[in-house]
Amino acid sequence: MQTRMMTVAEASERIRAGSVMLAAGAAPALAQLPRGRWIGGTASHFITAQGGREDRARLMCTEIESALEARVRTLTPEALPTLAQERYAHGATLILIPAFCEAHERFALDGATWPGLFEQPLMGWIAGVHPDEAERARAKVIDGESGRMLKEGAVLMHLALPPGVSVELDILNPFEPGEEPATRFVFAETGFSARTATVKGREVALADYLTKAAVDLRLPLVANYAGARVNVSFRSVDAGSGEVRFYAPVVAGVEYRQARPLADYAAAFAAAAPGDAAERLSCNCVLNYLHGGLEGKAAGGYLGPATFGEIAYILLNQTLVQLDLRDGAAGAAA
Repeated sequence: MQTRMMTVAEASERIRAGSVMLAAGAAPALAQLPRGRWIGGTASHFITAQGGREDRARLMCTEIESALEARVRTLTPEALPTLAQERYAHGATLILIPAFCEAHERFALDGATWPGLFEQPLMGWIAGVHPDEAERARAKVIDGESGRMLKEGAVLMHLALPPGVSVELDILNPFEPGEEPATRFVFAETGFSARTATVKGREVALADYLTKAAVDLRLPLVANYAGARVNVSFRSVDAGSGEVRFYAPVVAGVEYRQARPLADYAAAFAAAAPGDAAERLSCNCVLNYLHGGLEGKAAGGYLGPATFGEIAYILLNQTLVQLDLRDGAAGAAA
């Protein structure tokens, strides 16, 4: 694989040449690309070889040279449980979903129960918009074969890979759960929002509690999901209505602990992601980009868009996800 920033003209040339591609960028730029074997999703911020940058004109593109075949599918929210169908015998699936649509919610809440989900690597992200426009603009994904741009549903690309190529899907979460009892939360209901939570054995009005306790909303809530640390990030706190919204659902009955602060975001990700960044497919959360001040900063061995959620089988927040395709024969020879 090769990941780099491209102009619309450069990306168009590669698509016309038959490249299998995943693209991220502003909707007007994606809409100019020709039809071909590619899928894309909206994004406005990127980690490039020169560091973090906002870019509305160029695209971050990953070419997947080792793909023998690529099958593009679009799914409605109702059809999402079939996402494991039509996969190749040896390969991986890439998936893009627009932020805050029905498909986003269904995937987050029910995806882990769908047949075949964990039997082959599934990697992707939640397409977003510029953070300043998050409450009024709609994220989009695009099926490059048909040119259809969607605000609802999901677009998938099933990849067929040579027998000698192995697939590694890594989740890099630098956040550790804190130990402060005042920032341990248990929720009564599963969902993307909450009005109450149990803290230290008593139910509290969550928005009021977070405001009075001056809880740092830049730090995610961390829970143990079957041995894995999974983050849920704060989206907004509405003191008037009492509603607290999240970028991923909280699960009823699970204890969430607010994460410990990171001394240096860029250094944390640089330490976690060594190697040749261009040879991976990666994405990182836009909240890490913004809260970590990654504008202009290189952040180790990854390049990719800043997204509104990351997918490594399930929905993740404030997490770096990487997909590596490795040639076993080449690795053995080395």
